[in-house]
Amino acid sequence: MIPGYERFQARYGDLHNHCDLSYGRGSLEQALTNARLQLDFVSVTVHGAWPDIPADDDRLGYLVDYHRSGFERARDAWPEYLARTDEADVPGTFVTLPSFEWHSLAYGDHCAYFRDGSGSQIVDAPDLNALRSALRDHPGGALLIPHHVGYARGYRGIAWDAFDPELSPVVEIVSFHGSAESCDGPVPYLHAMGPRDERSTARHAWRRGLRFGVLGSTDHHNAAPGAYGFGRVGAWLTRLDRDGLWDALRARRTYALTGDRIALAFSVDGAVMGETVRAGRERRLAVAVRGGSGIEYVEVLHDERVIHRESVLPQPYRAGLAKVHVQVGWGEADRPVPWDVELRVRDGDLIDVEPRFRGIYPSAAPRDGSDHAPHTLERVGVDTVRFTTHTHPNPLSALPAMEGLCLEIRGDAATRVDAIVNGQRVDVPLRDLSEGDRSHHLGGFVSPAIAFGRAVPETEFASAFDLAHHSVGADTDAYRIRVRQRNDQWAWSSPIWVEHDHATDGR
Repeated sequence: MIPGYERFQARYGDLHNHCDLSYGRGSLEQALTNARLQLDFVSVTVHGAWPDIPADDDRLGYLVDYHRSGFERARDAWPEYLARTDEADVPGTFVTLPSFEWHSLAYGDHCAYFRDGSGSQIVDAPDLNALRSALRDHPGGALLIPHHVGYARGYRGIAWDAFDPELSPVVEIVSFHGSAESCDGPVPYLHAMGPRDERSTARHAWRRGLRFGVLGSTDHHNAAPGAYGFGRVGAWLTRLDRDGLWDALRARRTYALTGDRIALAFSVDGAVMGETVRAGRERRLAVAVRGGSGIEYVEVLHDERVIHRESVLPQPYRAGLAKVHVQVGWGEADRPVPWDVELRVRDGDLIDVEPRFRGIYPSAAPRDGSDHAPHTLERVGVDTVRFTTHTHPNPLSALPAMEGLCLEIRGDAATRVDAIVNGQRVDVPLRDLSEGDRSHHLGGFVSPAIAFGRAVPETEFASAFDLAHHSVGADTDAYRIRVRQRNDQWAWSSPIWVEHDHATDGR
Protein backbone atom coordinates (compact mmCIF):
# COMPACT_ATOMS: atom_id res chain seq x y z
CA MET A 1 0.00 0.00 0.00
CA ILE A 2 1.27 3.45 -0.90
CA PRO A 3 1.95 5.64 2.16
CA GLY A 4 -0.99 7.97 2.70
CA TYR A 5 -3.60 5.43 1.62
CA GLU A 6 -3.47 3.28 4.76
CA ARG A 7 -6.62 4.87 6.17
CA PHE A 8 -8.62 4.44 2.95
CA GLN A 9 -10.45 1.58 1.26
CA ALA A 10 -11.17 1.39 -2.48
CA ARG A 11 -14.91 1.30 -3.14
CA TYR A 12 -16.93 1.27 -6.34
CA GLY A 13 -20.20 2.86 -7.37
CA ASP A 14 -22.41 4.59 -9.92
CA LEU A 15 -23.68 8.08 -9.15
CA HIS A 16 -25.64 8.80 -12.33
CA ASN A 17 -28.26 6.43 -13.73
CA HIS A 18 -32.01 6.43 -14.25
CA CYS A 19 -35.20 4.40 -13.92
CA ASP A 20 -38.90 4.95 -14.67
CA LEU A 21 -39.36 7.73 -12.10
CA SER A 22 -38.65 10.23 -14.89
CA TYR A 23 -37.79 9.16 -18.44
CA GLY A 24 -36.26 5.76 -18.15
CA ARG A 25 -37.42 2.19 -17.69
CA GLY A 26 -37.42 -0.27 -14.85
CA SER A 27 -38.43 0.53 -11.30
CA LEU A 28 -36.43 2.16 -8.53
CA GLU A 29 -36.52 -1.15 -6.64
CA GLN A 30 -35.05 -2.95 -9.66
CA ALA A 31 -32.35 -0.31 -9.94
CA LEU A 32 -31.44 -0.70 -6.27
CA THR A 33 -31.45 -4.49 -6.60
CA ASN A 34 -29.02 -4.29 -9.51
CA ALA A 35 -26.85 -1.81 -7.62
CA ARG A 36 -26.60 -3.96 -4.49
CA LEU A 37 -25.44 -6.86 -6.64
CA GLN A 38 -22.21 -5.23 -7.84
CA LEU A 39 -21.71 -1.80 -6.23
CA ASP A 40 -20.81 -0.33 -2.84
CA PHE A 41 -22.67 2.95 -3.39
CA VAL A 42 -25.23 4.40 -5.79
CA SER A 43 -27.36 7.37 -6.65
CA VAL A 44 -30.37 6.61 -8.83
CA THR A 45 -30.97 9.99 -10.46
CA VAL A 46 -34.29 11.51 -11.53
CA HIS A 47 -34.47 13.93 -14.46
CA GLY A 48 -35.57 17.23 -12.98
CA ALA A 49 -35.47 20.25 -15.31
CA TRP A 50 -34.37 21.74 -18.62
CA PRO A 51 -34.83 25.53 -18.56
CA ASP A 52 -33.64 26.21 -22.12
CA ILE A 53 -35.33 23.23 -23.77
CA PRO A 54 -35.70 23.99 -27.52
CA ALA A 55 -39.49 24.32 -27.43
CA ASP A 56 -39.53 26.65 -30.46
CA ASP A 57 -37.99 24.05 -32.79
CA ASP A 58 -40.83 22.25 -34.60
CA ARG A 59 -38.51 19.33 -35.42
CA LEU A 60 -38.13 18.55 -31.73
CA GLY A 61 -41.73 18.58 -30.55
CA TYR A 62 -41.56 14.87 -29.71
CA LEU A 63 -38.40 15.43 -27.66
CA VAL A 64 -39.86 18.37 -25.73
CA ASP A 65 -42.99 16.39 -24.84
CA TYR A 66 -40.92 13.37 -23.82
CA HIS A 67 -38.76 15.39 -21.43
CA ARG A 68 -41.56 17.48 -19.94
CA SER A 69 -43.65 14.41 -19.14
CA GLY A 70 -40.59 12.90 -17.45
CA PHE A 71 -40.05 16.01 -15.33
CA GLU A 72 -43.68 15.88 -14.22
CA ARG A 73 -43.36 12.24 -13.18
CA ALA A 74 -40.19 13.06 -11.25
CA ARG A 75 -41.82 15.90 -9.30
CA ASP A 76 -44.77 13.68 -8.40
CA ALA A 77 -42.49 10.83 -7.32
CA TRP A 78 -39.92 12.95 -5.43
CA PRO A 79 -41.21 12.50 -1.83
CA GLU A 80 -41.49 8.72 -2.20
CA TYR A 81 -38.16 8.59 -4.04
CA LEU A 82 -36.42 10.33 -1.12
CA ALA A 83 -37.99 7.98 1.40
CA ARG A 84 -37.06 4.83 -0.53
CA THR A 85 -33.54 6.09 -1.18
CA ASP A 86 -33.04 6.73 2.54
CA GLU A 87 -34.47 3.30 3.42
CA ALA A 88 -31.98 1.61 1.08
CA ASP A 89 -28.98 3.27 2.75
CA VAL A 90 -27.23 0.80 5.09
CA PRO A 91 -24.03 2.27 6.58
CA GLY A 92 -21.12 -0.14 6.33
CA THR A 93 -22.84 -2.19 3.63
CA PHE A 94 -24.46 -0.10 0.90
CA VAL A 95 -24.62 3.68 0.52
CA THR A 96 -27.23 5.72 -1.35
CA LEU A 97 -27.49 9.42 -2.21
CA PRO A 98 -30.51 11.27 -3.65
CA SER A 99 -29.97 13.31 -6.83
CA PHE A 100 -31.68 15.03 -9.73
CA GLU A 101 -30.45 16.01 -13.19
CA TRP A 102 -30.58 19.54 -14.61
CA HIS A 103 -30.16 19.88 -18.39
CA SER A 104 -28.86 22.95 -20.18
CA LEU A 105 -27.91 23.67 -23.76
CA ALA A 106 -25.95 26.72 -22.62
CA TYR A 107 -24.12 25.37 -19.56
CA GLY A 108 -24.15 21.61 -20.06
CA ASP A 109 -25.88 18.97 -17.97
CA HIS A 110 -25.31 18.66 -14.23
CA CYS A 111 -26.51 16.30 -11.50
CA ALA A 112 -27.29 17.76 -8.08
CA TYR A 113 -26.57 15.53 -5.07
CA PHE A 114 -27.74 15.87 -1.49
CA ARG A 115 -25.94 14.54 1.55
CA ASP A 116 -29.34 13.43 2.81
CA GLY A 117 -32.89 13.85 1.58
CA SER A 118 -34.13 16.05 4.40
CA GLY A 119 -35.53 19.28 2.99
CA SER A 120 -34.23 18.67 -0.53
CA GLN A 121 -36.21 19.63 -3.61
CA ILE A 122 -35.87 19.45 -7.37
CA VAL A 123 -34.68 22.93 -8.34
CA ASP A 124 -36.14 24.16 -11.64
CA ALA A 125 -33.58 26.97 -11.88
CA PRO A 126 -33.52 29.25 -14.96
CA ASP A 127 -29.72 29.25 -15.20
CA LEU A 128 -26.60 27.82 -13.62
CA ASN A 129 -26.04 30.66 -11.17
CA ALA A 130 -29.57 30.31 -9.82
CA LEU A 131 -29.11 26.56 -9.47
CA ARG A 132 -25.87 27.02 -7.56
CA SER A 133 -27.42 29.62 -5.28
CA ALA A 134 -30.24 27.26 -4.34
CA LEU A 135 -27.87 24.37 -3.69
CA ARG A 136 -25.49 26.46 -1.57
CA ASP A 137 -28.41 27.29 0.71
CA HIS A 138 -29.28 23.63 1.29
CA PRO A 139 -28.62 22.98 5.00
CA GLY A 140 -27.51 19.37 4.59
CA GLY A 141 -24.95 20.07 1.89
CA ALA A 142 -25.13 19.65 -1.88
CA LEU A 143 -22.81 18.96 -4.81
CA LEU A 144 -23.24 19.71 -8.51
CA ILE A 145 -21.40 17.33 -10.84
CA PRO A 146 -21.24 18.03 -14.60
CA HIS A 147 -21.54 15.07 -16.96
CA HIS A 148 -21.10 14.15 -20.65
CA VAL A 149 -19.06 17.34 -20.72
CA GLY A 150 -17.40 16.55 -24.07
CA TYR A 151 -20.26 17.70 -26.31
CA ALA A 152 -19.84 21.06 -28.03
CA ARG A 153 -20.78 24.13 -26.05
CA GLY A 154 -24.39 25.05 -26.81
CA TYR A 155 -25.24 21.39 -27.41
CA ARG A 156 -25.35 20.30 -23.75
CA GLY A 157 -21.56 20.22 -23.46
CA ILE A 158 -19.93 22.03 -20.55
CA ALA A 159 -19.22 25.77 -20.46
CA TRP A 160 -15.81 25.77 -18.76
CA ASP A 161 -15.92 29.57 -18.50
CA ALA A 162 -18.75 29.15 -16.00
CA PHE A 163 -17.15 26.29 -14.04
CA ASP A 164 -16.97 26.65 -10.25
CA PRO A 165 -15.03 24.00 -8.27
CA GLU A 166 -16.72 24.96 -4.99
CA LEU A 167 -19.85 22.92 -5.70
CA SER A 168 -18.22 20.83 -8.43
CA PRO A 169 -15.01 19.30 -7.04
CA VAL A 170 -15.35 16.39 -9.49
CA VAL A 171 -16.56 15.95 -13.06
CA GLU A 172 -18.04 12.84 -14.70
CA ILE A 173 -15.83 12.12 -17.72
CA VAL A 174 -16.97 8.65 -18.81
CA SER A 175 -20.40 7.05 -19.25
CA PHE A 176 -22.30 5.24 -21.97
CA HIS A 177 -21.98 8.49 -23.96
CA GLY A 178 -18.21 7.89 -24.13
CA SER A 179 -15.10 9.42 -22.59
CA ALA A 180 -14.47 13.17 -22.38
CA GLU A 181 -10.88 12.92 -21.18
CA SER A 182 -9.75 14.08 -24.63
CA CYS A 183 -10.75 13.78 -28.28
CA ASP A 184 -7.89 11.45 -29.18
CA GLY A 185 -8.52 9.12 -26.25
CA PRO A 186 -10.57 5.91 -26.11
CA VAL A 187 -14.38 5.52 -26.05
CA PRO A 188 -15.61 8.09 -28.60
CA TYR A 189 -19.00 9.81 -28.43
CA LEU A 190 -21.45 7.96 -30.73
CA HIS A 191 -24.79 9.15 -29.31
CA ALA A 192 -27.19 11.15 -31.53
CA MET A 193 -26.29 14.24 -29.49
CA GLY A 194 -23.03 14.54 -31.41
CA PRO A 195 -19.24 14.05 -31.35
CA ARG A 196 -16.66 15.25 -28.85
CA ASP A 197 -15.26 18.77 -29.04
CA GLU A 198 -11.74 19.19 -27.64
CA ARG A 199 -12.66 22.55 -26.10
CA SER A 200 -15.14 20.72 -23.88
CA THR A 201 -12.81 17.95 -22.70
CA ALA A 202 -11.20 17.53 -19.31
CA ARG A 203 -7.76 17.83 -20.89
CA HIS A 204 -8.62 21.27 -22.26
CA ALA A 205 -9.86 22.44 -18.85
CA TRP A 206 -6.80 21.11 -17.01
CA ARG A 207 -4.57 22.89 -19.50
CA ARG A 208 -6.44 26.08 -18.64
CA GLY A 209 -5.56 25.55 -14.99
CA LEU A 210 -8.97 24.45 -13.69
CA ARG A 211 -8.87 22.10 -10.71
CA PHE A 212 -11.27 19.19 -10.46
CA GLY A 213 -11.22 15.46 -9.97
CA VAL A 214 -12.88 12.84 -12.15
CA LEU A 215 -15.30 9.95 -11.92
CA GLY A 216 -17.33 7.72 -14.18
CA SER A 217 -20.96 6.59 -14.06
CA THR A 218 -23.20 4.78 -16.52
CA ASP A 219 -25.97 7.34 -17.22
CA HIS A 220 -28.01 4.16 -17.70
CA HIS A 221 -31.71 4.59 -18.56
CA ASN A 222 -32.86 1.02 -17.87
CA ALA A 223 -32.48 0.63 -14.09
CA ALA A 224 -29.02 -0.96 -14.26
CA PRO A 225 -26.57 1.06 -12.12
CA GLY A 226 -23.01 -0.12 -12.59
CA ALA A 227 -23.79 -1.89 -15.88
CA TYR A 228 -20.48 -3.41 -16.91
CA GLY A 229 -18.42 -1.42 -19.39
CA PHE A 230 -20.39 1.83 -19.32
CA GLY A 231 -18.69 3.76 -16.52
CA ARG A 232 -18.15 3.52 -12.77
CA VAL A 233 -16.67 5.51 -9.90
CA GLY A 234 -13.66 4.36 -7.94
CA ALA A 235 -13.31 6.18 -4.62
CA TRP A 236 -10.95 6.03 -1.65
CA LEU A 237 -13.21 6.11 1.42
CA THR A 238 -12.36 6.26 5.11
CA ARG A 239 -15.60 4.40 5.80
CA LEU A 240 -18.54 3.08 3.80
CA ASP A 241 -21.30 5.51 4.70
CA ARG A 242 -22.70 8.78 3.39
CA ASP A 243 -20.18 10.88 5.27
CA GLY A 244 -17.28 8.78 3.99
CA LEU A 245 -18.51 9.00 0.39
CA TRP A 246 -19.23 12.72 0.67
CA ASP A 247 -15.78 13.43 2.08
CA ALA A 248 -14.14 11.49 -0.77
CA LEU A 249 -16.09 13.46 -3.37
CA ARG A 250 -15.26 16.79 -1.73
CA ALA A 251 -11.58 15.82 -1.48
CA ARG A 252 -11.45 14.54 -5.10
CA ARG A 253 -10.26 11.10 -3.92
CA THR A 254 -12.00 9.57 -6.91
CA TYR A 255 -11.16 8.09 -10.27
CA ALA A 256 -13.05 7.14 -13.42
CA LEU A 257 -13.48 3.56 -14.63
CA THR A 258 -15.05 2.00 -17.67
CA GLY A 259 -16.00 -1.24 -15.92
CA ASP A 260 -13.43 -3.46 -14.20
CA ARG A 261 -12.81 -2.87 -10.49
CA ILE A 262 -9.35 -1.41 -10.85
CA ALA A 263 -7.77 -0.27 -7.58
CA LEU A 264 -5.71 2.80 -8.55
CA ALA A 265 -3.58 4.73 -6.06
CA PHE A 266 -0.75 7.20 -6.51
CA SER A 267 1.01 9.90 -4.54
CA VAL A 268 3.34 12.83 -5.12
CA ASP A 269 5.68 13.61 -2.23
CA GLY A 270 3.18 11.92 0.09
CA ALA A 271 0.07 13.73 -1.19
CA VAL A 272 -2.77 11.44 -2.28
CA MET A 273 -5.13 11.66 -5.23
CA GLY A 274 -7.03 14.96 -5.38
CA GLU A 275 -4.74 16.85 -3.00
CA THR A 276 -2.48 19.86 -3.48
CA VAL A 277 1.07 19.74 -2.11
CA ARG A 278 3.94 22.23 -1.92
CA ALA A 279 7.22 20.84 -3.25
CA GLY A 280 10.43 21.80 -4.95
CA ARG A 281 11.37 20.91 -8.49
CA GLU A 282 12.35 17.37 -7.51
CA ARG A 283 9.30 15.19 -6.89
CA ARG A 284 8.84 11.58 -5.89
CA LEU A 285 5.85 9.65 -7.24
CA ALA A 286 4.55 6.28 -6.10
CA VAL A 287 2.00 4.37 -8.19
CA ALA A 288 0.11 1.15 -7.43
CA VAL A 289 -2.51 -0.50 -9.63
CA ARG A 290 -4.41 -3.72 -9.06
CA GLY A 291 -6.47 -4.44 -12.13
CA GLY A 292 -9.40 -6.61 -13.06
CA SER A 293 -7.43 -8.26 -15.86
CA GLY A 294 -4.04 -8.03 -17.50
CA ILE A 295 -2.59 -4.51 -17.45
CA GLU A 296 -1.14 -3.34 -20.76
CA TYR A 297 0.34 -0.12 -19.43
CA VAL A 298 0.20 2.52 -16.71
CA GLU A 299 0.94 6.08 -17.83
CA VAL A 300 2.07 9.03 -15.71
CA LEU A 301 1.05 12.41 -17.09
CA HIS A 302 2.58 15.72 -16.03
CA ASP A 303 0.70 18.81 -17.19
CA GLU A 304 -1.10 16.64 -19.78
CA ARG A 305 2.10 15.19 -21.23
CA VAL A 306 3.02 11.52 -20.79
CA ILE A 307 6.34 11.41 -18.93
CA HIS A 308 6.44 7.69 -18.16
CA ARG A 309 4.80 4.52 -19.43
CA GLU A 310 5.09 1.38 -17.31
CA SER A 311 4.37 -1.54 -19.64
CA VAL A 312 3.35 -4.95 -18.30
CA LEU A 313 4.10 -7.87 -20.61
CA PRO A 314 1.73 -10.85 -20.95
CA GLN A 315 2.87 -13.69 -18.74
CA PRO A 316 1.84 -17.35 -18.45
CA TYR A 317 0.06 -18.50 -15.33
CA ARG A 318 1.89 -21.15 -13.33
CA ALA A 319 0.83 -20.77 -9.70
CA GLY A 320 -0.50 -18.22 -7.23
CA LEU A 321 -3.33 -15.77 -7.86
CA ALA A 322 -5.14 -15.64 -11.19
CA LYS A 323 -8.18 -13.84 -12.56
CA VAL A 324 -10.60 -15.64 -14.89
CA HIS A 325 -13.43 -13.75 -16.61
CA VAL A 326 -16.43 -16.04 -17.21
CA GLN A 327 -19.04 -14.82 -19.71
CA VAL A 328 -22.30 -16.23 -21.09
CA GLY A 329 -24.29 -15.14 -24.13
CA TRP A 330 -23.78 -15.10 -27.93
CA GLY A 331 -25.88 -17.17 -30.31
CA GLU A 332 -29.04 -16.37 -32.25
CA ALA A 333 -32.31 -16.22 -30.37
CA ASP A 334 -35.63 -14.42 -30.73
CA ARG A 335 -36.15 -14.32 -26.97
CA PRO A 336 -33.94 -13.98 -23.87
CA VAL A 337 -31.81 -17.02 -23.07
CA PRO A 338 -31.97 -18.03 -19.37
CA TRP A 339 -28.78 -19.10 -17.62
CA ASP A 340 -28.16 -21.03 -14.42
CA VAL A 341 -24.42 -21.38 -13.85
CA GLU A 342 -22.53 -22.95 -10.95
CA LEU A 343 -18.75 -22.55 -10.79
CA ARG A 344 -16.67 -24.58 -8.34
CA VAL A 345 -12.92 -24.23 -7.85
CA ARG A 346 -11.22 -27.60 -7.36
CA ASP A 347 -7.72 -28.10 -5.93
CA GLY A 348 -7.44 -24.38 -5.27
CA ASP A 349 -9.15 -21.49 -3.46
CA LEU A 350 -11.86 -19.11 -4.64
CA ILE A 351 -10.63 -15.80 -3.22
CA ASP A 352 -13.07 -13.29 -4.67
CA VAL A 353 -15.92 -12.87 -7.15
CA GLU A 354 -16.48 -9.66 -9.12
CA PRO A 355 -19.91 -9.41 -10.82
CA ARG A 356 -19.83 -8.04 -14.36
CA PHE A 357 -23.47 -7.77 -15.34
CA ARG A 358 -24.61 -5.46 -18.15
CA GLY A 359 -28.39 -5.73 -18.32
CA ILE A 360 -30.41 -4.07 -21.06
CA TYR A 361 -28.43 -1.59 -23.19
CA PRO A 362 -28.46 1.85 -21.48
CA SER A 363 -30.53 3.72 -24.08
CA ALA A 364 -32.58 0.82 -25.45
CA ALA A 365 -36.38 0.84 -25.45
CA PRO A 366 -37.21 -2.75 -24.47
CA ARG A 367 -40.61 -4.31 -24.89
CA ASP A 368 -43.09 -3.98 -22.06
CA GLY A 369 -42.64 -6.78 -19.57
CA SER A 370 -38.86 -6.92 -19.95
CA ASP A 371 -37.06 -8.00 -16.80
CA HIS A 372 -34.79 -5.16 -15.70
CA ALA A 373 -33.31 -7.13 -12.79
CA PRO A 374 -32.65 -10.65 -14.12
CA HIS A 375 -29.43 -11.40 -12.23
CA THR A 376 -28.78 -13.30 -9.02
CA LEU A 377 -25.44 -14.13 -7.42
CA GLU A 378 -24.77 -16.47 -4.49
CA ARG A 379 -21.61 -17.72 -2.83
CA VAL A 380 -22.10 -21.37 -1.88
CA GLY A 381 -19.55 -22.37 0.72
CA VAL A 382 -15.95 -21.32 0.26
CA ASP A 383 -15.24 -22.71 -3.20
CA THR A 384 -18.43 -22.22 -5.23
CA VAL A 385 -20.42 -19.38 -6.77
CA ARG A 386 -23.75 -19.63 -8.56
CA PHE A 387 -25.34 -17.01 -10.76
CA THR A 388 -28.49 -16.76 -12.84
CA THR A 389 -29.20 -14.29 -15.59
CA HIS A 390 -30.57 -14.06 -19.10
CA THR A 391 -28.91 -12.81 -22.26
CA HIS A 392 -29.84 -11.48 -25.67
CA PRO A 393 -27.76 -11.92 -28.82
CA ASN A 394 -25.10 -9.27 -29.27
CA PRO A 395 -26.91 -6.50 -31.20
CA LEU A 396 -23.80 -5.67 -33.25
CA SER A 397 -20.55 -7.52 -33.78
CA ALA A 398 -18.76 -4.74 -31.87
CA LEU A 399 -21.38 -4.29 -29.13
CA PRO A 400 -21.23 -6.96 -26.39
CA ALA A 401 -24.32 -8.06 -24.48
CA MET A 402 -22.77 -10.95 -22.55
CA GLU A 403 -23.21 -11.33 -18.80
CA GLY A 404 -20.71 -12.77 -16.37
CA LEU A 405 -18.30 -12.41 -13.51
CA CYS A 406 -14.60 -12.56 -12.74
CA LEU A 407 -13.14 -15.21 -10.45
CA GLU A 408 -10.01 -14.56 -8.43
CA ILE A 409 -8.42 -17.95 -7.77
CA ARG A 410 -5.39 -19.10 -5.83
CA GLY A 411 -3.98 -22.33 -7.17
CA ASP A 412 -1.62 -23.82 -9.73
CA ALA A 413 -1.75 -25.53 -13.10
CA ALA A 414 -3.68 -28.47 -11.62
CA THR A 415 -6.45 -26.24 -10.26
CA ARG A 416 -9.64 -26.37 -12.31
CA VAL A 417 -13.02 -24.70 -12.58
CA ASP A 418 -15.85 -27.24 -12.61
CA ALA A 419 -18.99 -25.69 -14.10
CA ILE A 420 -22.59 -26.75 -14.41
CA VAL A 421 -24.08 -24.61 -17.18
CA ASN A 422 -27.82 -25.01 -17.69
CA GLY A 423 -27.41 -28.63 -16.59
CA GLN A 424 -24.32 -29.34 -18.73
CA ARG A 425 -20.96 -30.11 -17.10
CA VAL A 426 -17.92 -28.19 -18.28
CA ASP A 427 -14.56 -28.67 -16.54
CA VAL A 428 -11.66 -26.35 -17.35
CA PRO A 429 -8.17 -26.69 -15.82
CA LEU A 430 -6.13 -23.55 -15.24
CA ARG A 431 -3.39 -25.33 -17.17
CA ASP A 432 -5.55 -24.89 -20.29
CA LEU A 433 -6.58 -21.35 -19.38
CA SER A 434 -2.95 -20.35 -19.04
CA GLU A 435 -2.78 -20.74 -22.83
CA GLY A 436 -5.90 -18.69 -23.57
CA ASP A 437 -9.70 -18.68 -23.54
CA ARG A 438 -11.83 -21.81 -23.68
CA SER A 439 -15.44 -21.87 -24.91
CA HIS A 440 -18.37 -24.28 -24.79
CA HIS A 441 -21.59 -24.08 -26.83
CA LEU A 442 -24.87 -25.29 -25.37
CA GLY A 443 -25.94 -26.78 -28.71
CA GLY A 444 -25.16 -26.65 -32.40
CA PHE A 445 -24.07 -23.85 -34.69
CA VAL A 446 -25.01 -20.29 -33.49
CA SER A 447 -26.20 -21.65 -30.14
CA PRO A 448 -25.50 -19.68 -26.93
CA ALA A 449 -22.11 -20.26 -25.35
CA ILE A 450 -20.01 -19.81 -22.24
CA ALA A 451 -16.43 -18.52 -22.37
CA PHE A 452 -13.72 -18.93 -19.73
CA GLY A 453 -11.12 -16.19 -20.13
CA ARG A 454 -7.37 -16.66 -19.99
CA ALA A 455 -5.99 -17.16 -16.48
CA VAL A 456 -4.26 -13.82 -15.85
CA PRO A 457 -1.52 -14.10 -13.19
CA GLU A 458 -1.08 -11.54 -10.42
CA THR A 459 2.22 -10.45 -11.94
CA GLU A 460 0.19 -9.22 -14.92
CA PHE A 461 -2.88 -7.70 -13.21
CA ALA A 462 -0.87 -5.82 -10.55
CA SER A 463 1.79 -3.15 -11.06
CA ALA A 464 3.62 -0.86 -8.63
CA PHE A 465 6.54 1.49 -9.20
CA ASP A 466 8.23 4.66 -7.98
CA LEU A 467 9.26 7.54 -10.20
CA ALA A 468 11.51 10.55 -9.66
CA HIS A 469 10.62 13.61 -11.70
CA HIS A 470 12.27 16.99 -12.10
CA SER A 471 9.64 19.59 -12.99
CA VAL A 472 10.52 22.54 -15.18
CA GLY A 473 6.91 23.63 -15.46
CA ALA A 474 5.00 26.55 -14.07
CA ASP A 475 4.71 27.41 -10.40
CA THR A 476 1.66 25.15 -10.23
CA ASP A 477 1.56 21.87 -12.12
CA ALA A 478 -0.32 18.60 -11.98
CA TYR A 479 0.18 14.84 -12.25
CA ARG A 480 -2.36 12.15 -13.06
CA ILE A 481 -2.44 8.45 -13.98
CA ARG A 482 -4.05 6.59 -16.88
CA VAL A 483 -4.39 2.78 -17.01
CA ARG A 484 -5.20 0.55 -19.95
CA GLN A 485 -5.89 -3.17 -19.64
CA ARG A 486 -5.61 -5.70 -22.45
CA ASN A 487 -9.37 -6.25 -22.32
CA ASP A 488 -9.78 -2.53 -23.22
CA GLN A 489 -10.93 -1.51 -19.74
CA TRP A 490 -9.57 1.85 -18.55
CA ALA A 491 -8.99 3.91 -15.43
CA TRP A 492 -8.26 7.64 -15.11
CA SER A 493 -7.15 9.15 -11.81
CA SER A 494 -7.98 12.54 -10.41
CA PRO A 495 -4.90 14.77 -10.50
CA ILE A 496 -2.52 15.77 -7.73
CA TRP A 497 -1.51 19.43 -7.95
CA VAL A 498 1.92 20.70 -6.93
CA GLU A 499 2.57 24.30 -5.95
CA HIS A 500 6.24 25.12 -6.37
CA ASP A 501 8.05 25.76 -3.10
CA HIS A 502 11.17 27.68 -4.15
CA ALA A 503 12.63 27.40 -0.65
CA THR A 504 13.11 23.64 -1.02
CA ASP A 505 14.96 23.74 -4.36
CA GLY A 506 18.51 22.50 -4.19
CA ARG A 507 18.19 20.84 -0.80
